[in-house]
Amino acid sequence: MHVLGLHWIDGLIVVLYIIGVLAIGKLLSHGVKNEKDFFLGGRSLGKWFQFFLSFGSMADPGQATTTSSSVYRQGAGGAWLALITLFLTPYYWFTNVWFRRVRLTTTADLFADRFGNRFLGSLYAVTTILVIIVSIAGGNVVALKTLQPLMPKTPSSYTAAEKGKVDGYREFVQLRKDRVANLLPETKVARYDLLKNYYDRGELQPYVTYLHPVIFFAVSSFLVAIFIMLGGLKASAMVDAIQAILVILISIVLIPFGLAKVGGTEMLHKKVPEVMFNLFGGGAMSEYTWYSIGALLLVQFVGIVGSQANMTIAGSATNELAARLGAVTGGFSKRFVTIAWAYCGLIALAIFGPALSDPDQVWGLLTGSLLPVGLIGVMIIGILGGKLALLGAQSVVMSGLVVKNLYEPLFPGKSERHYMLIARLTVPVALIMGIAVGLYLNSVIALPKLAIVLLVVWGVPITMIFLWRRLTETAVRIQVVATLILIAVIPWSVPNIRALAQSSVLTQMTRERIAEVRTIATPADVAAGLAAAAGQTITKTQRTEPVSVYFEEGVVRLDPKNPDSPKTGLGLFRTEVWLISLLGVDVAGFNAAQLMTTRYVVDALLPILILLVASWLTKPTDPARVARFYARMKTPVGPTAIEDAKAVEASYANPTRYDYLKLFPRSDWEFTKWNRQDALGFLGCCALVGVILVFFKAVLMIGS
Repeated sequence: MHVLGLHWIDGLIVVLYIIGVLAIGKLLSHGVKNEKDFFLGGRSLGKWFQFFLSFGSMADPGQATTTSSSVYRQGAGGAWLALITLFLTPYYWFTNVWFRRVRLTTTADLFADRFGNRFLGSLYAVTTILVIIVSIAGGNVVALKTLQPLMPKTPSSYTAAEKGKVDGYREFVQLRKDRVANLLPETKVARYDLLKNYYDRGELQPYVTYLHPVIFFAVSSFLVAIFIMLGGLKASAMVDAIQAILVILISIVLIPFGLAKVGGTEMLHKKVPEVMFNLFGGGAMSEYTWYSIGALLLVQFVGIVGSQANMTIAGSATNELAARLGAVTGGFSKRFVTIAWAYCGLIALAIFGPALSDPDQVWGLLTGSLLPVGLIGVMIIGILGGKLALLGAQSVVMSGLVVKNLYEPLFPGKSERHYMLIARLTVPVALIMGIAVGLYLNSVIALPKLAIVLLVVWGVPITMIFLWRRLTETAVRIQVVATLILIAVIPWSVPNIRALAQSSVLTQMTRERIAEVRTIATPADVAAGLAAAAGQTITKTQRTEPVSVYFEEGVVRLDPKNPDSPKTGLGLFRTEVWLISLLGVDVAGFNAAQLMTTRYVVDALLPILILLVASWLTKPTDPARVARFYARMKTPVGPTAIEDAKAVEASYANPTRYDYLKLFPRSDWEFTKWNRQDALGFLGCCALVGVILVFFKAVLMIGS
């Protein structure tokens, strides 16, 4: 028996999971007595809870959707969107100590503590709240697109309009296949262009689903609100502990079923072009080459500490070692499941072909076509539970920023009970705003890209706060405002200003390319007369379609039925590429990888340049305040709260007591000498980075 496209057994599994999550919230509500318990778990979370929080924040199941979708589009290189932070894991060995030693509640507190002024803290709180809302929206959209294919309507229940979308999708798939192979007849070009306009708008679908966005967002967000309002950060950590097991399970369960359907690893390599197994690019359309991956790593490196989650997770650790181990073990565990997600993207390419209208639904389509009853239910709770855990943690982070950095400064002196009430009420408000943004957004790939660049706005000054005494508040203000305008305000505004979105200059496309490529013949090539036998090496003509130069999600006709209708840009505007074009650079000649590289290099280097120049030109911060800050930063966290407080007071009394640790004693740079734990941990992390890369490459070579 099926209800709304879902078998009753799978539905029962989902219901039982929801009951369990609500029970966890109720059980842990008795331990939440104050703000420290709600926001930071009482600073009592040991190594295991730190692992679960880190793994949960890094490896929420929604990333299975984004990674498999990216790999489906780009080949194995598409995994770098999620895998790039692998190279940052050794960095976590140090950054989590920084966030634990500052002994603050929110990252916004860091600015007030370092500069003695609340303005930057309040600005950080406001902008980070906006980022969190986008993140919550992303969690909604990812879960929706993953679960929609699991609740399909039967073709007999389609309306006429729904049937038209499905039929149009099937026709477009065939026409696009012919066009890529340069075999599309001239008589069908107009029909292809018409269907492509509908396709680019997401109006062609391979199926119709019962799962409606508004209903799904509302019901799932209501569940998050309940269990977080009851249990706070500990409730999120407990759900993360359950999720760690589910994430590992759902990450690998599709692979054996998928390989069985494809015919094994050898057939996978025969059905999927070999270039798609390349870690550095999947053809001319791929965004992921060695240089674009380097740019992505650079922007991640300078921005990674900008997330409030760093303070929330590391600040909740019982000691420094727990914070360190939780971050790196959670990080490395995520890399292994990322490899599984990427492999599923390749399996999807073999099963569905390259022309799915909405690649964001790859994971859900694989689940629906491969898994038996029961396991589909497990997959649903894995995805749904990941959404609950991620949105729950984000809600706690947001409530901390609202209460500690916006509400308390405006309404000081209230009781702790009053502030706790505001913190709990903030959770549903955050979720409602996330629903509103989620209904506006469409592409799940655009969301992590947006999050990466938004982190740079605050990641650069936060890194400099920890490392450079000469940094000034004025410089940070200038840099933050300038970069916010560059990578947030303009990219969001241009698509919503009709004259700009429809500008003939801004709707420019890259130049189409036709190339001869050497590839392995498939059975379809044999049927088309291009090869004598499958497996033979042949030369094929491949057409690379133009992509939008300035708009993240492409350019479409306003009226898809009218080929003369004005064009309009979709998605975020690439301000960085536009600025480069003003210098006379021929950006229309760029490929997808060069467009992405331009964006990330500008986003990474410009904030650093602004901070360095502006700091040298403005008045230094009060030396006594700066000295107290770095004295506390160098004081190891004590085994108990009382001993820790005594150690900090001793450092305040003698701010130079740890200056012998400075790597450059007579400079303003606060790099410190490593101890044994620093060195062994860092080298061990670097070795594991190499192991994971070798493992990924070996997995891709199986069956070749």
